[in-house]
Order: sequence, then structure tokens, then C-alpha cells
Amino acid sequence: MTNIADAQLKHHVALRGEAILTSPRWNKGTAFTIDERKAFGLTGRLPFRVNTLDEQCDRAYDQLEARPEPLRKNTFLQSLKDQNWVLYYALISRHLKELTPIIYTPTEAEAISNYSHLFRRSEGLFLTFPTQDAMEDDFLEQTKGRQIDLIVCSDAEQILGIGDQGVGISTAKSAIYTLLAGVDPAKALAVTLDVGTDNQDLLKDRLYVGWPHERVRGEEYDQFVDRFVQLVRKYHPHSLLHFEDFGVTNAKRLLDKYRDKHACFNDDVQGTGAVTLACIMSAVGVTKSKLADQRFIIYGAGSAGLGITRQLRDGIVTIDGLDKDEANKKFYLLDKNGLIKESLGAENIREGLQEFVRPDNEWDGVPANDKGEIGLLEVVKKVKPTVLIGCSTQPGAFTEDVVREMAKGAERPIILPLSNPSKLHEVTPEDATRWTDGKALLATGSPFPPCKLPSGKEYIVAECNNALIYPGLGFGAMLSKARSLTDTMIIAGTRRLASLAPALKDPGDALLPDFEDAPGVNYEVAVAVVEQAIEEGSAGVEWKKEEVREKVKEAQWKPLYGTYIYDPKGET
Repeated sequence: MTNIADAQLKHHVALRGEAILTSPRWNKGTAFTIDERKAFGLTGRLPFRVNTLDEQCDRAYDQLEARPEPLRKNTFLQSLKDQNWVLYYALISRHLKELTPIIYTPTEAEAISNYSHLFRRSEGLFLTFPTQDAMEDDFLEQTKGRQIDLIVCSDAEQILGIGDQGVGISTAKSAIYTLLAGVDPAKALAVTLDVGTDNQDLLKDRLYVGWPHERVRGEEYDQFVDRFVQLVRKYHPHSLLHFEDFGVTNAKRLLDKYRDKHACFNDDVQGTGAVTLACIMSAVGVTKSKLADQRFIIYGAGSAGLGITRQLRDGIVTIDGLDKDEANKKFYLLDKNGLIKESLGAENIREGLQEFVRPDNEWDGVPANDKGEIGLLEVVKKVKPTVLIGCSTQPGAFTEDVVREMAKGAERPIILPLSNPSKLHEVTPEDATRWTDGKALLATGSPFPPCKLPSGKEYIVAECNNALIYPGLGFGAMLSKARSLTDTMIIAGTRRLASLAPALKDPGDALLPDFEDAPGVNYEVAVAVVEQAIEEGSAGVEWKKEEVREKVKEAQWKPLYGTYIYDPKGET
């Protein structure tokens, strides 16, 4: 990978005139120097003044501020990205905490739901079911001759908070890899797998830009996805394949199918689980206990809830040495049918939950409804959990009765309402703090202001944001050239994130680092992943562990302008 941390790095570029000005990879706009303007035929194409990158960022920020609505800011930034990568990433890096929610969660969801109506210019690769016979040609048209380190693909069936969008775009995820880990955007590819949609509003929309057909499922779907994955394996065997926003019936299944054959990652399944594990590791550090000492209730047993449960279970096995069956017994999962237990019947227990089903005889005498379903409050009363995690998207599900009951059985209850956006949180941090008399250790899925403790001190609420870990996990996998992103590599990155928690120095501080520190945090995560890959023998690079920190630093792409030299045989 290229080290461009030095702004004086020289690039040999083959584009001239209008071609270089319309290339987002190479365009500098008013930052082209006088010599570059002469060499690239730009003297008459640009106004006289040569600007620095800082000046360009100031101008772009002023333009952005003139757009008060988040969606208008999002479209402005997308337009900027289409024009000039360096300026786009430099601007966001200078205002990271303010602008990441504009290009990512939550504003990106609104942009995706309006994608067909906001559409101006395509970005990435679109592979569509009815044209799959040309898939290899279409794939090579965009990738031939390129080094591709990262491929983010989505079938857009389950986009956070908005569901099936047909042709949702995965470019935002790719941008976060660049912003927070340093992945070169020229070596990343966003792929839309358009297999139709079951969203009736989209199917009736005459401006819908995707394939207007009901969503393909079953064997035809699997063959389509497999055709794509085999192209990735054939032409880019050392790339990371990131699955994004796949539906609950496909997310874990596809990950399991391919993860031993290629370096694959699913943020919804693994990233959410990894950042949650790091958060809870920090919390148990505060309570001076162990993961294996905890009793976990997971409220919401979809892809995220199951992914969190598995990651926590694997952490208990790896870190505390329990066997898998014993670790499974630490977990109590609930979904729309209440507690997942044997008498629900196979038809009401979805695939993947079987190893966490509770035996009925545990619940003799516990009140249930007329269907035999046991609700959250009764589970809390019996289990006396130390950890309560919400990923149900049911606002207010952690009622005052539930939280106060939990506080009776836990000295420092660990409460994580993780549903996004904030209006879907199971409990607000303010209420959880009040109902536990300030004892709760808290983290949320969206940003919240600090809570006032009974002592008058403010408690910083950690944001359990996947972006604190998944860019580093992925970048580490890319750099290690491992053929698989192993569970132990993920655990290594998770432990490194947990070790950076402010709460370990001050128990009254946040359970995770502030998002402002995300680039440095992801660097540490990437280092830990590469070190683990080397240690376990899965790395495809001949590095020594003591070289890793410098190697990762050298590999990071930075949004800086180098010096351009015109060369007809140079890069395009």
C-alpha cells in the first residue's frame, strides 16, 4: 500500500485538462500549483489564486453551513466527494464528530430512502439480477488493473431503521473505512447487489432507479450472490469482503458460508457484537469482576441481538476459559414472543437461536401470559441480570419497573439501550440514571448528552458506535492479507478497544473512547488485528510483530495533496 502521509509525495498522473479536473481522485481544484497548472493544461481553466487545502476546507465548510437541514448537508458533501476526494475527506476529518452523522448514521438512512429522487450520478458498481450473465464483464470494467483492498457489498434488504430499499448504497460504509482507518479510496469498491425489492412504495414509484421486481429469494438468490463472491475470490483474493445491510435470513448465513474461504466481515453481525463486547469488558473492569460472572439479558433477538450474544459468548470462552455450553447458559434472549424457551416451539424460534433456548423447567411458577409467553419484567425478577442489552427498536421497553427491579439485584447494573435512532431507544440514559440512583453503567447506540448523577457530577454516556472498531478490524485484515478474519483476530481488536476506555482510569468516565478519537482508536485496533494474525500464523505477510505499528502507519491513506508530475504513462 502507498504511504502518502508526506504531502510532498510525487504522483505521476496521465490525465490533463478537463479530464484531471473531473477526476475526484486527482482533482485539486484551486490548489493546483502554478507549475502543475502549466504542466496539466489548467492555466486558463482555473482562477488565478492558488489556495491551500486549509483554505479550501474553510470555503467548503462555509458553503456547508449555509445548508441548515442535515439531508441538504448530506447531498452537498456527496457532491463534494464526486469532485475531490482529498477535500471531502480533509473537511470531514477537521469536523469529525459534527459531520460523520451527516454522511453516515442517522442522515444517510434518509438519503438512501430518497435515493431515487436525489439521484444525480452513480457511484460504485451495480450488479442486477436480470443482467447477471454480464456480471464478470461489468465487474472487470470497474476493477481491471486496480488494486482492490476493500469491497463493501449490500443487497439493501435491511437498512437500519428503514428496512428494504432495493438499491441502497454502500458507499457511506466505505467512506468510514477511509476516514477512520486510512483505507485508500482508490482501492475500495462499493457494490450494490440489486435483486429487487418487496417495498411496495418503491415498486409503485415511477422514479425508482432499481430493478422494479419483487425480491428474488432462495436458490436463485444464492446463485447470484455466489457468482459475485467467486469473482471477488478470483480477481482480488486478498481483499476484505464486507457484507452490509443484508436481511435477517441471509446476514449470518452468508457470513458463515464464505468466511472460511475469504476474508469476510458483516458489521451488523460482528461489528455490533465486537463494540458491545468492548463496552462490557470496560464495565466489568469498573466493577472488578469478569465476563464469566455476568448474567445477560438480550432484549431483541434479531441479527444484531444474536450477533452481540455470540460475540459476548465467544469473549467469555476466549478470555475467561469457559467451555461454549457453559458460556451459553449465561444468556437469556427475548423477542416478540418473550423469553426464548423450549415451549415456544420450533416454528417460533428462528434459525441461529437454538443454542440459547432456555429449558421450560427453569420457569415453573413464573407468571406468563395466556400464550405461555414470559415477558421482560418477569425474566429480570428471576434472573437478576447484571447486564441488560436492548436491540429491539421498541422505545421505552426498559420501563421504570424493569430498571428498578434490575437495580435490586446488581450493585452496578450495566444497561445498554442500543436501538437506533435515538427515538427508538429502550430507555433514555437520564431515566436509567434516575431509576438506579446513579448506579447504572451506561452506553447507547446513538449520542446522548451527559447525565446528572445524584452527587451533582455529570456522567459521560458512551456511544456504542460500531465505527469505533469495524474500520480497524477490516483494515487490519486487509494489511495482514489473512485469508480469513478469524474470531481470535476480532477478539484481539476488541480487547485493544476495551483497553482504551476512559472508565478504566476514572470509573465515572465513559465506557468507550469519544468518537472524536476514532481514527487513533481504529489504528490501535488494526495493529492488534495484524499482531494476532502474525501470532496465530494466518497472516499472508512476512512481518515481525515489532514492525506492525510502523507498517500500519505507513499504509494509511491521508487526505493530503501530493506533487503531481505529468506523465502520459502515469496513473489514471
